[in-house]
Amino acid sequence: MRVVEVAGLGPGPMAAMMLAGMGAEVIRVDRVDPGEQLMPVEPRHDPTLRGRLRIALDLKQAEGIEVLLALVAGADAFMEGFRPGVAERLGFGPDVCLARNKRLVFGRMTGYGQHGPLSGVAGHDINYIAQTGALHAIGLAGAPVPPLNLVGDYGGGAMLLAFGTVCARLERERSGLGQVVDAAMVDGAALLMTPFYGLVQAGTWSDRRGANLLDGGCPFYGVYATRDGRHVAVGALEAKFFAELVARLGLDPTLPSRQYDRAAWPAMREALALAFLGRDFGAWCEELEGRDCCVSGVRTIAEAAETGHARARRAFETVDGVAAPMPAPRFGRSGEGRPRAAVAAGSDTDLVLERAGYSPGQIEGLRARGAVA
Repeated sequence: MRVVEVAGLGPGPMAAMMLAGMGAEVIRVDRVDPGEQLMPVEPRHDPTLRGRLRIALDLKQAEGIEVLLALVAGADAFMEGFRPGVAERLGFGPDVCLARNKRLVFGRMTGYGQHGPLSGVAGHDINYIAQTGALHAIGLAGAPVPPLNLVGDYGGGAMLLAFGTVCARLERERSGLGQVVDAAMVDGAALLMTPFYGLVQAGTWSDRRGANLLDGGCPFYGVYATRDGRHVAVGALEAKFFAELVARLGLDPTLPSRQYDRAAWPAMREALALAFLGRDFGAWCEELEGRDCCVSGVRTIAEAAETGHARARRAFETVDGVAAPMPAPRFGRSGEGRPRAAVAAGSDTDLVLERAGYSPGQIEGLRARGAVA
């Protein structure tokens, strides 16, 4: 599967990285002038850019657009993350690309989608999840807390763009035709919230943060401080797991019988909090992790690759000196490859053009005129 990705931020690169991790050949089209960078780092420190061939084009030049369309002609899928109408104005909208390649899957990644009153409005993850109720539901009683950019950008955006691209590719086997995939982060974030919409309408989930089973409202699904100022996460929802936790903490053995009695929750929370303050983080991890009481030490980002479980599963791989997660999910027969390190923009310009049928003289001419770099 060959994918042409026009450089963008956040969900687009993540979706392309996921497809590359599954074996797709991904050609990333960077701009000759990259413009504003939110958090500029060396390519190797941005693992979402791994696994790519990278070519730099000037998409404001007709020759640069023509090179892009030549790549599209030989691709299975195309991904862009501009606001609605921008790709059309630049000369590589869906009609133009599908005219070159009727089997092309044209993936469009936006915040609000290709139509609707907000479709042309700027935004970021926090805006999209605010629209869906996801942001309102996350945090303490006093105020919502942004969950990084995991829900809109990556969960609701990148993963659903990758999923939609593969679905359209599979549908193409039946129809013989490509199509547009309209991936909107606001739609994806709403989809992730599906069960909670149902629970609210059923009257079993409150719109008040910190008052529900999975938002920190109950004492056996939450975070507790340890003696040394670190934290452990408790998820002992089922009776047998909570009973095991109570026994290991040496608490009142009658607590499990009152697990779902909300009147008992304040005292239960106080007892758990006091117990966890009795030992340091490392001691609790050694005592409780690996037991059926659903307790995990809250690791930092820097510590995530160093856990025994992560090491045993080779969950992280160090590429060019940077540890990053391996492709997921795993496969029993085909296995997984080692990700190719991210390279600088334009590193593979000549290779990509040669594979697209350009002669050395034509490549030199494009470079001399600034259409490629």
